[in-house]
Amino acid sequence: MENIILIDKQKCLKDYACIKDCPIGLLEKDPEGYPGPIKGAETFCVDCGHCVAVCPEGALDQRKMPDAECRLLEKHLDLTADKVEQWLRSRRSIRQYKDKPVESEKIRRLLETAAYAPSGHNAQPARWLVIQDKPEVQRLAGLVVDWMQQVIKTQPELAKSLLLDSVVAAWEQGKDRVLRNAPHLIIGYAPKDERRAPAAIVTAIAYIELAAPALGLGTCWAGYFFGACQLYDPLQKALALPEGQAVYGALMLGYPKVKYHRIPLRKPLDVIWR
Repeated sequence: MENIILIDKQKCLKDYACIKDCPIGLLEKDPEGYPGPIKGAETFCVDCGHCVAVCPEGALDQRKMPDAECRLLEKHLDLTADKVEQWLRSRRSIRQYKDKPVESEKIRRLLETAAYAPSGHNAQPARWLVIQDKPEVQRLAGLVVDWMQQVIKTQPELAKSLLLDSVVAAWEQGKDRVLRNAPHLIIGYAPKDERRAPAAIVTAIAYIELAAPALGLGTCWAGYFFGACQLYDPLQKALALPEGQAVYGALMLGYPKVKYHRIPLRKPLDVIWR
């Protein structure tokens, strides 16, 4: 039987924080009063790391994450409620980008941050395709326009509701309203039959979107592109994803041309309290 945790008895306070916080209830007191796994724990453990994260003394190593390899939280980096509120409220979708590539190190940092987005049973299904070459981004935008032209002919009411005529007309005038001349495109994908993927990848992309401004970057959800990915075979072939994979979201990325100075208004809250 695999032991999913190892306890440093010299450090353990026997406060049982790890037992109380295990999401699946896989830990209990052993005969000596130390935390230990229940029978069969190795089968059900999702390796979320809650047990390591919650231990104040660093007395616990989990099978896939030794305490020594887990970064300590730094209190001086804590955010105030006001800072968090302004950060979230000031988020803007960026549709004007500088003609300047983003460093690969920054993109990697964003993706590594997105790895901490929550997912059902800690499945972490998100996989990424990063289009770094701007001409390739534009080629993909052109394929989306081809799809739009097809929809305009075959489903005119749908095309009208999505304003596809104006997007195609702008493209023909040299204006990209599909991917906004962004230098890069981040595409989130996962197995087609992974039921946890839609929520997990949307959440991971939101992490990227919220983290990007701290690196001086801007983003915008690629809605038209995502729609075409679901329905247009030439675009699917162009992405050349591994067999059995599907796109669950996409994000434009680049250095913004514009700076915002105020927080716009939103609709009043519509809440049912019970």
